[in-house]
Amino acid sequence: MAQPLPSDDKAEEVPGISQQRVIIPNEHGEKLVGVLHETGSKKLAILCHGFRASKDDKTLLNLTAALTRQGISAFRFDFPGNGESEGAFQYGNYRREADDLHAVVLYWSKQKYEVSAIIGHSKGGNVVLLYASMYHDVPIVINLSGRFALDRGIEGRLGKEFMQRIKKDGFIDVKDRTGKDEYRVTEESLMDRLNTDMHAASLSIDKACRVLTVHGSEDEIIPTEDALEFAKLIPNHKLHIIEGANHCYTAHQEELASVVVGFIKFDQVEDASAVGDV
Repeated sequence: MAQPLPSDDKAEEVPGISQQRVIIPNEHGEKLVGVLHETGSKKLAILCHGFRASKDDKTLLNLTAALTRQGISAFRFDFPGNGESEGAFQYGNYRREADDLHAVVLYWSKQKYEVSAIIGHSKGGNVVLLYASMYHDVPIVINLSGRFALDRGIEGRLGKEFMQRIKKDGFIDVKDRTGKDEYRVTEESLMDRLNTDMHAASLSIDKACRVLTVHGSEDEIIPTEDALEFAKLIPNHKLHIIEGANHCYTAHQEELASVVVGFIKFDQVEDASAVGDV
């Protein structure tokens, strides 16, 4: 279901690009809300946000603008329980979000688009890599600051002895700095994260799939060593470390966009060369 976008949409407007709000049902009957940026090209990049973010994340908006300037159509959307999409927010849900992404890919394929790239930031980086390990139908996967070791980084959010607490109560309510409840982590959702094996997923990605991992050298949330692990294991992989960049690439948005667009455009040039050789 496609709808014209209101004029106050948050995305940067690029001349000649139309924008439509699109609603796509997932396999659980939830409505996923996204925005299509149509350049006239049927080659489409799909962008996935990170933990407790949305399709209006600054990094996704800037990447969308960079892609559409190069003539690549783009679609950014909200996972369930985030942004405008239906459903309840869940702490884990890695493989379920990969399934949600699959629903989006299938939708656009039925609309006669060629999904040429999937791009994910932070948790979204994990989702696009898991997708590639499960479905094998998208030629380019771009992981921006995804976490390799999912057993790390939990204590910072849930506090010490989180496992004992969640075993005792069945859940942990995470509070903001004012003491207000932000979200609930259930034992099931925590175990979903702990049981998501990025090592096995990395090894399951097809050699024909070109994978780019980008990471900031000053990432304050996920260490650069996680990116190095992906580089060791994924068969057809390129690693790009952006010197001085933090987790959200706050001061390095232009460099990030240049690296991402360059990786996708290179693939298109390679395709054109192959056709010319025949």
